[in-house]
Parts: sequence; C-alpha cells; structure tokens
Amino acid sequence: MCLGLYILRWGRQTIPCYRNEVFSHPTGGHINKTDKLSFSNQEPRRQEQVMEVLKSLIFLLSFQLLHVAKGSMVWLNKNGYEDLVVAINPQVPEDANIILNTMNMIKNASNYLFEMTKHRFFFKSVKIIIPKTWKKKMNYSRLKTESYDKADVIIADPYMTHVDDPYTLHYRGCKEKGQYIHFTPNFLLNDNLTNVYGEKGRVFVHEWAHFRWGVFDEYSSDMPFYVARNSEEASVEATSCPAGVTGIPVFQDCSGDKCEPRICRYDGQLYEKGCIFIPDIQQNTSCSVMYLQLPSVVEFCDKNTHNSEAPNMQNKICNHKSTWEVIMESDDFRNSAVINASAPPSETTFTLLQTQNRAVALVLDVSGSMSVHDRLRHLRSAAEVFLLHIIEIGSWVGIVTFDSDASEKAPLQQITNDAARQKLVQCLPTIASGQTNICAGIRKGFKLIAEKMTTTCGSEIVLLTDGEDPRIAACLDLVKQSAATIHTIALGPLASKELERFSKLTGGLNLYAVDGAVPSKLIETFSAITSRSGDICEQSIQLESKDLVVQHSGWMNTTVPVDKTVGNDTFFHIAWSLSRPFFFLRDPKGKEYGSSDFTTSNSNPNTARLSISGTAEVGDWQVCIKNVHTATQTISVTATSRPAYSDVPPVRIAAHMNRANKAFNPVVVYAEVSQGFLPVLGATVIATIEKDGAGAVTLELLDNGAGADTMKDDGIYSRYFTSLQGTGRYRLKVNAHGRNTTTRLSLKQNRALYIPGYRLNGKIYMNAPRPKFADKEIQVKLGSFSRISTSSLVVNTVGDSAPIYPPCEVTDLHARIENKTIVLSWTAPGGDFDNGKADHYIIKSSKNLLDLRNHFDHATSLNSSNLVPKEAGREESFKIKPENFIIENDTIIYFAVRAVDDTNLISEVSNIAQATWFIPRKAPVPLDYDGDNDGANSTVIVAIVALCVVVVCTIISSTLCVLQKQKQRLDIEKMQKHV
Repeated sequence: MCLGLYILRWGRQTIPCYRNEVFSHPTGGHINKTDKLSFSNQEPRRQEQVMEVLKSLIFLLSFQLLHVAKGSMVWLNKNGYEDLVVAINPQVPEDANIILNTMNMIKNASNYLFEMTKHRFFFKSVKIIIPKTWKKKMNYSRLKTESYDKADVIIADPYMTHVDDPYTLHYRGCKEKGQYIHFTPNFLLNDNLTNVYGEKGRVFVHEWAHFRWGVFDEYSSDMPFYVARNSEEASVEATSCPAGVTGIPVFQDCSGDKCEPRICRYDGQLYEKGCIFIPDIQQNTSCSVMYLQLPSVVEFCDKNTHNSEAPNMQNKICNHKSTWEVIMESDDFRNSAVINASAPPSETTFTLLQTQNRAVALVLDVSGSMSVHDRLRHLRSAAEVFLLHIIEIGSWVGIVTFDSDASEKAPLQQITNDAARQKLVQCLPTIASGQTNICAGIRKGFKLIAEKMTTTCGSEIVLLTDGEDPRIAACLDLVKQSAATIHTIALGPLASKELERFSKLTGGLNLYAVDGAVPSKLIETFSAITSRSGDICEQSIQLESKDLVVQHSGWMNTTVPVDKTVGNDTFFHIAWSLSRPFFFLRDPKGKEYGSSDFTTSNSNPNTARLSISGTAEVGDWQVCIKNVHTATQTISVTATSRPAYSDVPPVRIAAHMNRANKAFNPVVVYAEVSQGFLPVLGATVIATIEKDGAGAVTLELLDNGAGADTMKDDGIYSRYFTSLQGTGRYRLKVNAHGRNTTTRLSLKQNRALYIPGYRLNGKIYMNAPRPKFADKEIQVKLGSFSRISTSSLVVNTVGDSAPIYPPCEVTDLHARIENKTIVLSWTAPGGDFDNGKADHYIIKSSKNLLDLRNHFDHATSLNSSNLVPKEAGREESFKIKPENFIIENDTIIYFAVRAVDDTNLISEVSNIAQATWFIPRKAPVPLDYDGDNDGANSTVIVAIVALCVVVVCTIISSTLCVLQKQKQRLDIEKMQKHV
C-alpha cells in the first residue's frame, strides 16, 4: 500500500526538489533515507526484492509518461485536469491584469467545460509561468521541470498589429493532441473583443478541444457556404454544425473605414466572394462548441446533430465524424465517468511560477570508449562551441566528468563575459579511461548545482555518454525527485539503450549523434540545447552546418546567408579530419577574413573559429576552403548567430519525428518554419535522417496539404519516413532555405471564428470588420535565410526486415463540373505512403456521402484503367465523361479514391469530394428593414427603395410624397442606429 501511494505521489510530481543535504549516495547506487524510501537492515533479501519491484515499476512508468514528458504535463485526476501550464512571453510588458484575466477565463472555462462535456471534465489546477523580465514577488515560486517551450497555453503578442485571433497550433491528425494554445495580451485585456469571438471562457473550451482531443473547426473561412440538399431540392447553406443554423448572408461594401452591409448576390452556384454569414443570436439548437460561441451553445455536435456534408476541417480530417464522437474515443473519456453534480466538484486552483536564469551542469562521459573514433576530441570541440556561443549570458554552468567514478572539473559559475566562457573551456576533459558509471555522474552533477543554488529545482543536466551502464535504474528515483531536467546525448551505436529514460522522465531533450570524421554532427546536437524560457532574443540560432569529403586540391565553397532578423554574435567554425586546409571568409561587401583571422586552440588543433564583431552584414557570406593535404579529407563548416533586434523575431525552425497514430504507425518528419508566430511559406526544407550502420536518407518536406501534411500553407512542412532500417536511434537534421522571391508570411489557418455580426429580432448588428491582408499573405523582405534544426527518435520495429507500407490516403480530392464534365483532381500519393508512386487507383461515386464513406467497396465504380499514377506529390486529374452521369440542376454527386501499390496494399479511403450542378432559381430579394420580418436591409438598399418610392409618390401626389419622405428619414435613422 505504501509503495503504491509513493508511486501515485510521484506521478503527481508532489515530491520536493532535492537540496544539497541529500547527496550522500555511495557510487554503488543504494537508496537510503534521503531518497524518501528506507528499508530495514535486518531484511537484506526483502530489501533487494522490493528494490527489483520498484525498478520494474519505474521502468514501466517511464514509458507510460513518454507522451507527457515530451510535451504537455497535463494529466486527468478524477475528471479534473491537473498541471495545466500557461506561460507568458518575456516580450509581454508587465501587467497584473493579464494574470487576473487569465485566471478568470480558465475559471469560467472550467464551468463551461463541465456543462459542455455533460458533467464529465473540469480544470482542477493551473500553473502560470511569469517571465523573469517581470518583477519578482514573494508569491512566485521557482520553476521545476515546467518551461515556456512546453507550455499548454502561450500568451504572447502576435507580431502583427490588430491580429488577436486565438488559435491552437495543431498540425497532426484527428484525435492527436495539439502543440499549444495561443492568446494575445489584448485578447485577455480588451473586453470589446468578446463581441467578435464570444465569451473568453467559451473560446478557451473551443481551443481546449482542439488541443486535448484533436478535433477541428466546424466552420470554414475558405468555404463559408456550400450547396446542400434539403429534401429534393438543393440550396446554398452556411458551413456549420449543426445544419440549419439560422441567419442571413451579408456582403459589406467598404470604403476606407466605412462599411455598408447589403444582401449577398449569387456568383455562379454560390454567393459572391466576400459574402459572410450573420447568425441569429437566438438559435433553436444548443450546439456546437466548435462552430459559434453563442450564449445558447452548450454542447458539441454529436452523431445525431452532426452536419456531415459541411466542407469543414472536422469532416475532412476526422472522416465526417462528429466532434463528440471523437471526444468519446479519447483516453480521457475512457478513463472518466459522469459526475452526478450540477457544477464541478472543486474550483480551479492556480500556482504562480517565475522563470530564473539557467543552471546547467555538463555531465560528460570520459570512459575508455570515448578515445575511439576521435570522440573525446569531438566532444571538446562541441562543448567548446556550446560554452562560447550557445549557452546564454547570465546562465550558471558547471562541468562534471565520469568514468568508473565522477569528478567535478568546474564548479557552477555564472557566465557574465567572454572571460568566464574561456575559463570554463579550459576545464573540458582531455583524457579518457575507465568504465561507465552514469549514475555517479548524475549524482555529482546534482551535488554541484545544489551547492551553489541550494536546490536542484528548475536546473538542467546535459548528459553525454557513448557506453552501456546496467545500473541506470539505481538513480531514476533520484532524478525524479530532483525536479531538474536532463537532456541526454547518445554518442555512437553502443550508448546505453536506457539512456532516454532520463529525458523522458524529466521532459528533457533526447538527442543522438553518429560518429563522424569531424565534430559537426556533435556541434549540431549541442547547439540544440538552448534556453527554454521563450526569450528568443537571447537564444543562439543555427544558420548552417555542412560537411564534405574533399579531394586533394579540391574546394569546398559554402554560402551562408545572413538575413535581417539575425546577425548578433555571428560565429563561423571550420573543422578538418587530417590537415589544416587553406580557407578564407568573404562578407557581402567583399571584405575577406583569412586563416590568420581565425582562432585555433592547442587543445583543438583540427578546428578554427571566427566571431564577427558587432552585427554581421546582411547578405551572403562566402566560405571558401581548399584541401591542400596530399590525401582526401573531410571538412565541415558551421555557422550560428543571434537575433539582430529585440522587437523583430527571427526566422526559426523546429523539427522533430513522431510515430503517427494510424495503421502501420509510420514515422512522420515535421518542421515548423516561422517568424514569431507567423508561418513562413515557400521555403525549401530538406530533412536528412541518419542511423549508425545505415546510409543517410534525404527527404524534401512539403507544406502542400497532402500525404503526411495535414494542412496546406500553415508553415508546417511534413513527410513520411519509410526507409526504416530496424530498431535503434535515428538522428534527424532539417535544413530550411528561403530566397527573396519565394519567402512570405501567412496568417494562422485554424484561427478562432471572427463573428462579423449577429441578428436580433430581425435587426443586424455589425462588428468592426476583421483586419484584411492581401490574399492572407504578407510579403516580407527577409533576404535569403538558412536555418538548421536537429532531433532524434528511438524506433522499435518488429523483426529485422524493413516494414512494408501501403500508399497514403489522398486528403485533397476535389471535384468540379466543367461543361457537363466532372473533373477530379488530387495530389498523387506514393507507393509507400508519400514516397514513390502507386500502381493504380480505385475511384468510386455515390449520391449519398455516408454510404460512400461506410461502404466504399459497394459504391459505383468508375473506369480509371487508363489513369497511370504519377510520382508522389504531383497533381493528378481525371475527367468523367458525361454519359456516366445525368447532370441536371440540383445534381450532387460524391467521389472518393483509394490508391493501390504494386503489392496490392491499399490506402485508406480519401476525403470525400462533392461535385455540384446547381443554378439558383432566383436572386435573393431584399427584405424590409423595419424588423418585422427576417430580413436585414443595408443603407444602400434603403436608399434605392426610398428613391423608387419618391418617384411613385411624385406621380401620385405631392402630399403623399412629403409624407413618404418623412417616413423614410425616420426609418433610415432607425436602421443606421442598429447597423
């Protein structure tokens, strides 16, 4: 019973941080009373048995926590969500009302969530991270393993003015969790925005459903209207859930800041571009949360109310399932029960935490195996770059080495200038010998931190090893209680297979570097370990990293673009495997830096580095290197920089790999390219995946909304990785390039619905128009840019053979009718998900959408034998002859596609496309504007009607004309008062 209680408390992270008095462990790793567990000395055998059980439980729990540690720390405790983390960006000016309003929003959201989930979920505890730029207060606690970059909710300025749309960064599939929810300070502080987004607590629940349960919006900014079949006739309806939401289509004629609404006109089958839907504020339905945040909305659309025909993301990505059906399939739903109460059983509690300066211990393996493959020399080079150019000013850093035992090489000291950095570099190890004792290194690292900081809470350990250690489980409890974060670096193919357990338990990075002739791969790995405080102005950014085998007298010429968002602390690093080459660096204005301008240290004779003083010139920097050695050798170039301005966010890339939650569990490579919170479009993004003993695989990642890419033009570049070479660690390196002619920014795709207005008792009340940007894109003059990001993934495959994959499902099938001919188009899948090409297609049609979804094999087949599949990523087109269908007014036909590879593996059914032939029977007739009917009249329509009445009155009698004019003036004033 006590053991179970202990593990429960561990799962809730209630164990206190270690302080310096607890570090009395012998290197053998026995747990004593300072570890919060003690055993009687009279029962040594029983102690060993309990220890083995504990180790096994810890091992199992570490893998159960994997999905938590890598991102969100939220967990469900008796229907209540605990440890929800909200983080305020360091660039946000201090304002206590942001904290207060955030608390009120989540408190209200807890009540709404409880009601909207039918008395099932609520928010129990929340942590708010205050930036270190804000004043310190006594009620602010110290961070533990929480951090800005792992927060569930981020409060930050949008970088673009007048863009306050809440949104959730969610680029994976249906039922998959999102990355974070984003609110602007203005959204929290400006009560007027309630009119355009809805009550803040309701908006939070809407975004929470995105984030936690992987559901999508039930409206569509791209297709606000569609042709629906009502009984036997077709009609134009608003894209909504449920169907039949009442309201009126309105177009706003705007001149400057003045807009005058009018009834929308037809343009072909649908309303004209720019037509918006004005809902009635009083609806006869109680759903849906993922559509409108109206007072009457208290439910999600379920199986009975879901509008499966609406062209929205929920239908496209979740296969036309309702949001409530998706939520019911979640782990949260399966692990909870309805609470028999009218309100949540407890109010939301809040804890305020404040970011502090980093405290980092480098815990480095110097066992005998580190002497092979130049590992120790490469470690010195990479750690030197980390200490001189990566770790942020103001951070506290110490160095520990370990072999059979551990020793302190440099006590924890603050980096205040370059001299402090150089002092630490001098303490890096030079000799490798002995066995591997990882736990000894970890204990020494914690002791080093606690002696200076009096606590290990919120500290970090960078743990690098290349060897096995069967005693890792002996210090897992110590690691958990420390409330510190451990970043692990596995070097080479024989690094302990259990190493990642430390990073999984603490939410740290798990990184992997393959052996190489030069240290560039290890430098890339160390360069990924930057501050997690959200202060991007202080973070180092990898611009370029390239290595090449160069023949005798051959040249390696590399261009490193420096764009206008970076340039401070710019640094170039050149390394070679055998003999010093000839090299020089030329800046964009032609100034050259020769070999003599670079620094070479005695401890690292195979490297040279150069720091550019001030802010580097914007443009292309040319690195020219000639191999003057008599033999072929490997040469590498690495460049890093920091942001040039505190108020202009730099272009950044964040890359990672995941196993997709779908059939065959394929590995997906993701790379987010952004400036601030805006997606960067049009970049060329190349991923390289490496594994010891296997050749490197190169993939171009795409942002085309097909294959692995969920949404087009959202700045998330994706691709399936199908070249797995068995179980083991895989290293990912992603390089993003942009050129002047292609780079542009875009607004977020899945923004909260901006309610343009509403209708009450027949009267239209318009909100201020949403800020407009040309074609939803913002052209930027970034100059050319280059960015590097690294990550890793441990893959467990069944058997030794490479997995076999089917084609991926088509996700962007479209249908249109041209001259009575139906044209289908889609992006070609591959033979192995989105790689290669398929063998043939199966195309089906039906007049019933759900029949096609549920019974694809029994639907009407179309002859596509003459259609030869193209390479993955290319556009396919297929024309259906008129004789196959009778196309007349009100025709609605649905289509779906499956791809088949050369081994007869079949893809999942595609999204369902609708082909419509619909001619509106008559243009909408303007209705009266006096509020006695369902119409809404604009000032323009009123003026036209008034003019006609004046003419008629003139013909009939001047007296009637005068009376009519008086009535018009009164009615127009009344209309303008409400519009």
